[in-house]
Amino acid sequence: MFMRPILALALCLASTAASAQLSGFGVPEWLFPLNPPAAVNPPPPDNVRLIRLPNSKAAFTQAQLLNLFSVPDWHPASHQAMPDVVVHGHAPDVFACGFCHMPGGQGRPENASLSGLPAQYIIQQVLDIKSGARRESLKGYVPSDKMVHVAESVSASDLAAAADYFAAQPMTRRTRVVETAVVPKMHVVGWIYAVDAGSGTEPLGERLLEMTRDPELHEQRADGQLYIAYTPVGSINRGKSYARSTCVTCHGEHLQGVGLIPPLAGRSPTYILRQLVAFKTGARSTASGAPMKAVVADMKIDNMIDATAYAASLQP
Repeated sequence: MFMRPILALALCLASTAASAQLSGFGVPEWLFPLNPPAAVNPPPPDNVRLIRLPNSKAAFTQAQLLNLFSVPDWHPASHQAMPDVVVHGHAPDVFACGFCHMPGGQGRPENASLSGLPAQYIIQQVLDIKSGARRESLKGYVPSDKMVHVAESVSASDLAAAADYFAAQPMTRRTRVVETAVVPKMHVVGWIYAVDAGSGTEPLGERLLEMTRDPELHEQRADGQLYIAYTPVGSINRGKSYARSTCVTCHGEHLQGVGLIPPLAGRSPTYILRQLVAFKTGARSTASGAPMKAVVADMKIDNMIDATAYAASLQP
């Protein structure tokens, strides 16, 4: 939904490549699917025709679905009453938290799932983003840029209200992990992959590609969608072996979190993988994240994909 020019993209990728060379680890570009450039003079969003979903009594116009300060909530009864900062934010700088992270906090592959995370952990991550201790791995990636903007502007009281709300919401698994050697050819919509109809297949290789099964529903910010993550054959079992020797020490036997150490089970594998990359490159360099620096020190991208696939395959 948020577009950017080709020139800006080229400059951002060049900057990222330079950082990767310094860290000795390349940030995989496929891990950050980028929307195509915007039309030169796009028409304004339709604010007349109502859009409906089969399993919801709500209705929104296209303009309402794109409003960063009013969360499209298709199923209000499926979660607790949202604080004002989650529903509306505070214009012009604090976007509604529920717009990106969804009303129930489930998030989408292009951003974090917050439901069920410890409230203090959520607060600390926002403070780390604000201080610069937690940075984006790919310069200019719009979903991350939006979060930086919010972190720099949100008040302590609003942050606490949002954190308490999301921590109280139950987490449900939203992604099915599919091991395969071949994937359909894809394009990008809403910062996530979608299948190119009738365009054939290609080798997956050493990648993890998370896609929406219904691009229209994704763009309509429908909740309850099940995403698909394609991972290399054997990745879940390899990841299980790795996790049992490394990850469970801090994140718990079933990766469901321990105290302020966040749960990983059942969360978006794209998001988890981005965090491993961020620790590896130093984009996440907080004091609390120091143990992760040691964990990822000898990991290559295939090791990260395996561990991520296993975590995402578990029940929250």
